[in-house]
Amino acid sequence: MKPVYLDYAATTPVDARVVQKMLPYFCEQFGNPSSLYAAGRAARQSVSQARRQLAALLDAEPDELFFTSGGSESDNWVIRSLAEEALRHGGGHIITTKVEHHAVLHACEALPQGIEVTYLDVDAEGRVRPEQVKEALRPDTFLVTVMTANNEVGTIEPIAAIGALCRARGVFFHTDAVQAVGHIPVSVKDWQVDALSLSGHKLYGPKGVGALYLRRGHKLAPLIYGGAQERGLRAGTENTAGIVGLGFAAAIAEAELHEESGRLQALRDHLFALLQEISGVQLNGAQDNRLPGNLNVAIEGVDQETLLIRFDLMGFAVSAGSACSAGSLEPSHVLTAMGQTPEQAAQAIRVTLGRFTTEEEVEAFAKALGQAVHDIRRQAV
Repeated sequence: MKPVYLDYAATTPVDARVVQKMLPYFCEQFGNPSSLYAAGRAARQSVSQARRQLAALLDAEPDELFFTSGGSESDNWVIRSLAEEALRHGGGHIITTKVEHHAVLHACEALPQGIEVTYLDVDAEGRVRPEQVKEALRPDTFLVTVMTANNEVGTIEPIAAIGALCRARGVFFHTDAVQAVGHIPVSVKDWQVDALSLSGHKLYGPKGVGALYLRRGHKLAPLIYGGAQERGLRAGTENTAGIVGLGFAAAIAEAELHEESGRLQALRDHLFALLQEISGVQLNGAQDNRLPGNLNVAIEGVDQETLLIRFDLMGFAVSAGSACSAGSLEPSHVLTAMGQTPEQAAQAIRVTLGRFTTEEEVEAFAKALGQAVHDIRRQAV
C-alpha cells in the first residue's frame, strides 16, 4: 500500500493545477514587478490578479491585502506593530486565548514591559465565549486576537460575535485564520475583523507565501524597510511565482468550497464512526462546530508516541497536534487549556483529511488503528 497522508492541517500538497499556473513565472515570465518594461508590467499584472483572487475568497477589497511569507509573519506583524504604537503612548493591554497558535502566543510573550496580555480560558471543546472577551476589555485594550479555528482540535470560534463586540467598543480585532481560509466560508466584512492572517500552504498553495488582510483605514508600521513594494509596508522584490500560486489556490478553493467541505465532513464523520468501534476512543474538540476535515481523538490507555511511530512505519502520516511543535515533550497547550491532564493529552492523535483523501484511505487507517490499539493493549497486560 502506498503511503497515506492524513496530516493536512500541518501542510497541504500543492494542487497540480496551481503548480502548472506557477511554472511560467520561474523561467519565462520572470520579470520584476517593479520594472517599467513589458516583462515587469506583466509580472505586476499577475500579482494584482492574485490579489483580486484572494480578496474574492475573503470577501475583502484587493487593496486591503498585503502579501507576506505566511501566517506566522502576518501574526507577528500585527501584534508587534500595534504594541509598538501602544508603547509610544504609555503601553496598553492585549486580549487573546490560551489555545492560540504559538505564532501569536510567543509574539505576545516576547513583548516588552508596558504591554499586559490577558490569556482567556476556553471550555472543554476549546471555545472562548464572547462574554469573556467583553469582561476582559479595559480602557487601555488596543488589540483582541482570537484564532478562527484551532489547528489541533478544529474547533471554530465565534469570530463574528467577537468582531461585533470589538467594533462596537472601537478595539482592533485580529484573527489567525490560517486553518480556516479555503476550508470554511470566510467574510472579513461579516466578521467585522480589522486584520486576518493566512498561509498559502494550508490551502494547496506553495509554502513561503501568505497574506495579511488589513481593513481600510488602519495602518501598521512597515515590516521591512526598503523599496515601495506592498505599498511601502513590506519591502523586497515580490515572490511572483508564489503569489500567483496563492492567488490561483484561492480561486480554486472559492469555486470548490461548498462541495469539498461537504465531502470532507462526510468522510470525517465516517472515519469517526469507524473509530468509535474501538473501546476508549473519545473526541477532542467540538462535535459539530469544527473544521470539516479535522478529527482529534484520545485513545484511553494508549500513548500517542507509540502509535505515531507505529503508523509511520506502516506508511500513515498522522500527528499528535501542531506541526510547529513537533518533537516537543510538553503536553499540548490546547488540550491542557481545555481541562485535560498531561496524561490525557498524551493519548491524543490528530487526523486531518484533505482534497486528495479517499474513502479507501480512511477505512484502511481505521482498520490499522484498531489493530494497533489491540496489539498495544495486549502487550501491556
